[in-house]
Amino acid sequence: MPATGVSRGWSDRIAILVATVAGAGYAPVAPGTVGSVVAALLLWLIPFSPSGLIVFLVVVTAAGIWAAPRAERLLGAKDPGAIVIDEVAGLTLALLAAPRTLPVVAVAFLVFRVFDVVKPFPARAAERLPGGMGVVMDDLVAGLYTLAVLLVLGAVAGWP
Repeated sequence: MPATGVSRGWSDRIAILVATVAGAGYAPVAPGTVGSVVAALLLWLIPFSPSGLIVFLVVVTAAGIWAAPRAERLLGAKDPGAIVIDEVAGLTLALLAAPRTLPVVAVAFLVFRVFDVVKPFPARAAERLPGGMGVVMDDLVAGLYTLAVLLVLGAVAGWP
């Protein structure tokens, strides 16, 4: 974690841990992709019930909105690449209504990464929201677009 001369109490340490998803955001190359891989693995491996997945989404989103501005201050940058909790929230939203089989999670991961990078409307505008909302909301928009793609693919493929 880069030193910025800012004192770090326990809440700052927890914020960094949450925002970087236990350090995944410190990957030297493509930290957003690494954060998305971590999210995909969690969502594939943990057998969330439908309601459990909704609770997970709400908790991750709230934690990201709380942690992101603290992490920005500590890391000394606006929405630095090390903050990847937003990828976890976005990919979770994307998989709310799809079977979390390996092929579906892989497709969701790829589609989500495209939308996260391209930032279709209103994702770019959402990025400009203040504080943690701006960090997290653009990824939720990417997750929503991914969910729509998965629903169409599911209708065509006959997913339950």
